[in-house]
Amino acid sequence: MSNLSELAIGATARVKSIPAENAVNQRLMNLGLLPGMAVKVVQVAPLGDPIAIEFSCQQISIRRAEAAVIEVE
Repeated sequence: MSNLSELAIGATARVKSIPAENAVNQRLMNLGLLPGMAVKVVQVAPLGDPIAIEFSCQQISIRRAEAAVIEVE
């Protein structure tokens, strides 16, 4: 198992778990990023933070620290 922040650009994985402990993760779940969903890393900023991800036909940017708590397989 790994986390979303470890994926390379263009890599696709399935979300295993998202801890709903903070407002950012709750917002991601409200946007549709739920366990079982496919997520793809689209772009990484030049300094490595933030990263752009794609799921459910939408693209959003999140901080690498926020992506690190999202487990994928």
